[in-house]
Parts: sequence; structure tokens; C-alpha cells
Amino acid sequence: MNWIKFEQLLLKAEPERAVTAEPSLDHAHLCAQALSLAAGLQAQGVQRIAVHLEDAAELAIALLGAWRAGASVLLPADLQTQTRQRWSNEVDLWLTDQPDDAHISDYRHSPLSPASLDVDQCRLSLCTSGSSGEPKRIEKSLRQLANEVEALEQLWGADLGPACIIGSVATQHIYGLLFRVLWPLCAGRPFMRRQLAFPEDLQRASRAHSAFAWVASPALLKRMGDNLDWPALSAVRRVFSSGGALPAEAAQNLQQRLHQWPTEIFGSSETGGIAWRQGHALWQPFAGIKLSQDDDGALLIASPYLPDGHIEHTADAARIAADGRFELLGRLDRIVKLEEKRISLPMLEQALMTHTWVAEARLGVVQENRASLGALLVLTDAGLHALRNQGRRTVTEQLRQHLSEHCEALALPRRWRLLRQMPLNSQGKLPQTTVEALLLAPRPKAPEVLEQSETEGEWSLQLAVPPDLAYFSGHFPTAPVLPGVVQVEWALNLGQQLMNLPATFAGMEVLKFQQLVRPGDEVQLHLRFDPVRGKLYFAYRNETATCSSGRILLEAVHA
Repeated sequence: MNWIKFEQLLLKAEPERAVTAEPSLDHAHLCAQALSLAAGLQAQGVQRIAVHLEDAAELAIALLGAWRAGASVLLPADLQTQTRQRWSNEVDLWLTDQPDDAHISDYRHSPLSPASLDVDQCRLSLCTSGSSGEPKRIEKSLRQLANEVEALEQLWGADLGPACIIGSVATQHIYGLLFRVLWPLCAGRPFMRRQLAFPEDLQRASRAHSAFAWVASPALLKRMGDNLDWPALSAVRRVFSSGGALPAEAAQNLQQRLHQWPTEIFGSSETGGIAWRQGHALWQPFAGIKLSQDDDGALLIASPYLPDGHIEHTADAARIAADGRFELLGRLDRIVKLEEKRISLPMLEQALMTHTWVAEARLGVVQENRASLGALLVLTDAGLHALRNQGRRTVTEQLRQHLSEHCEALALPRRWRLLRQMPLNSQGKLPQTTVEALLLAPRPKAPEVLEQSETEGEWSLQLAVPPDLAYFSGHFPTAPVLPGVVQVEWALNLGQQLMNLPATFAGMEVLKFQQLVRPGDEVQLHLRFDPVRGKLYFAYRNETATCSSGRILLEAVHA
């Protein structure tokens, strides 16, 4: 590839060099827009700019333009009111997609002259929640970012070749920024402008390119099911995954379908990339990374992606092999005390995940009359089968029995929540506060609406039945089935949310229950209201048959 060093990206415009796809942008136009933005920022006297843009090409223009103008850049994690308030005194300008902020299109100034960027003076601030949940600002120099993209190219550039970079992760955070924007920008690889949140979107984008690579999150890769065109997708040059742990089952499924293991990246906003691996291998540190440990076994990182002389003290426990590779043992900052005994939540989570029924596990402390542990679980297919055929109590009791071989009775979870997937935030993290809030929340009583669409007054909704639905406990304890009365209630409640329905329930007609609806099922709900007859028609269908159907009679309230 025709590599351009980061500091030289604005020196010489290359019209033949593609930057983005759909819509296309070449390097010459990128330079022109960045230099025009730089002129406008200089004219306004802007020294500090906050940037939040969905379009990765606009983000590249904003970064280059701000740095050419001598301004530092802050990338806030989101644009929530509290985020703006937190950083408002530390920036001169907000450049975003929001109506009341500045926009790239506002800057039509005569461009500044091309010039090299100063890799030590150009500054970027990233925002992260930090392990405590408190927002944290992390300063980076362009030199640190440039060192990292050059290392990535040395490692995988030959494999990627001219691949179009397609991403499912946000570019406001270090992984998406490096892999979706900065690395392809220097390498001359086109990249997709938009973050693609669904597997079907990833497939559609991939089919448009003869060579492509994915920059993805575990959350998306876990959702890539059998309904995709895997023979076509197996042409992917490389699949990157970062932002959290990729479950072994998901990695194995991808290997079988794509004939390659996903490339997992371990790192943080503070450190940049630390190591990588494929399959079940140990983590391999990136070139130039020097690892050591403190007395508690926590990793200490010295890296060319950190300031000179700085050693980052992480909370990640590890076992380092003789060849320098390492195994992660969990987070040391997730050790809790119950009745004066220290309990490692990561150790218990790992123990739970050795059971064939558990794909993912997160533990937290439930603070009620007395403190105890609770567990959030995502079940494997085998675990879901056990839940459907043996019931919730049997599943949780067997998991307690399994865990009792690894810990004393005090550490056994007393509360269990069974989830379709872990509720990760925009950074692919699951804060401990979220874990503990879910453990305290009641079990769900409503379906999860995955998709909904309307055609000529008829609604079609794709629903997921929560594995932990409260109604399953009594119907029936050892073979949970969604009660018919709940199916009617869901149809009525969702109909009232979507359509202008009469308020009074007046009866039912032609109710039919033909197929069982079980924990974890996905069903389609079709709704149609006949205002003349005052009847709401509903039907639940799975992939092969109708599960239930009927008509709900409704009447208007009369004064």
C-alpha cells in the first residue's frame, strides 16, 4: 500500500487515493476540506474543540483541520446534557451533527497552505467511563497515535491489502478511532463512513467490495447467526474484535463459518493496544510493549503508545509465560468483601463459564437486608434447552452446585437473572453499577421489541421472549410456557402503544393456541385494527408456523 505518515497527510493532495466509500471521498477533497476548516478555526481563534460526528470521514477532516489550526481536540463519549456540562468550560467550540452546534459545512474559508503536523504538539483527549464509572479524560499526542497505526500496518497490512474497512464500533473511542479511521487513512484503504450496528448491515456493505475487513465488537459478533450468507462473507480478510471479551463459543462459531479465528485486541483508552490473539492462544504483546507485574499480579505496561517513561498500572491480573505471552486472570478491582472474606468476582465468573450451560456471566453484590452475590447469565444453546425442559429452579440449583466446587457457600449467588445478551454500553463495557441495578430490578414481564414496521395500517413486530420472564415461574415450574393470557395482554398493550385504539376491553373471539412459546424464543406479532367492528386482530408466528391468534373486542368509553 501507499503509506503516508500521519504528520504528512496534509502535505500533498492525491486525487487518485480513495479515502471513503458510499459516498466516496478522495484524498485531495479531504485535504481541501481539512485546510478550509483549519482556516475557519484560526479566524475564530479556536484553541480547543470538542468533536462528535457520526460520519468517519467528517471526523478525519475535523481532526486534521483542528490540528493544522493548532487546536487541541476532545472526543466526548456522547452528547448527553451532563456530558456537555462536564466539558463545556474546557472547549471553545462544539463541532457535531446537532442543529445548534458548528458543522463541517459551515467552514468555506480559503484554505490554509499545506503543512506538516507537529506530532508532539497535536493533542487529542479521549473520554472513558473509567472502572469506577466516573468520567475520565485521557490525553494523547499525535506521536503516540502514529506509533500505533504504524505498528498495526507492520503486523497486518500485508494481509489486508486493499480491503475496505467496515466497522460496527463508534469512532469516538480509541479502538474505533484507530482501526476505522486513522490506520486506513495512513494506509490508503477506503473505509465506510457509518457505524453498522446490525449483522445484516455488515453483510450488505461487505458484498459491495471484493476485498473487505471488519472492525467489530463482541456484541455484534455474538449476534451473527445462521441466516447470513457465510460463503460470501468468508472472503473477509480479517475480523477484528475489541471492547470486551469475545465468548469462546462465538469465536468458535466464527472460525467454523469464516475458516479463520477472529483477531481479538486487548487494550484500553489509557494504554492503546497491549496485545492480540486468535483462538484460544495466549495473548501476544504488540511490538515494543514491555510487561511486568506488581506484587498483586497486576500488569504494568510500558509502551510506545504512552508518554516516554510512563508505566501504566492496570487492574488486570495476569500470568506471564516464559516467552512473554500471557493469560488474563480477571480484574483485581472486582474483588469484594462479604462478612470479611475477600471474593474475586472474575474468578467466580470464569468458574461459571466452565459449565456447558453458561456462555457469559457477570456477578455483583446485592445490597439488601444483608449483602450477598447475584449473577447475570447468558445461557448457551445447551443452557437454554435445559431451561426450557427442566425449568429455572433446576438450572440455577445445578449452577450453584457446580460453583460450590470452586468457592465456599458464602460466595454462592442467591439471585439470578437470565439475559438474552449482556447490556453493554456504547464503549462495549458493562459497568458494575449496571450489573447491580439489574440484579435489584424485578424480573421482566414484557417482551423485547427487536424490530417493528407498519404497512397500510398493519403492524409487524419482531419480539424476543426474555428467558427470565416472570410469568414462566408458575407456568410451568419444570417446563416454562408463555401463558395465553399474557400473549393477549402483550398484543393489546403493544397495539395501544402503536395505534389509536378504543380504551375498553369488551371480550375475545376465536382464540387459538397452536404452538408453544418458550423462553428465549423469537416470534413475529402481527397486529391489525378494524375500527368499524372495533376488533384488534393479532397473530404470533415463529419461523415455521402460527403460535396463536385471535380477535380482541374493544369499545370506546361513553360519557
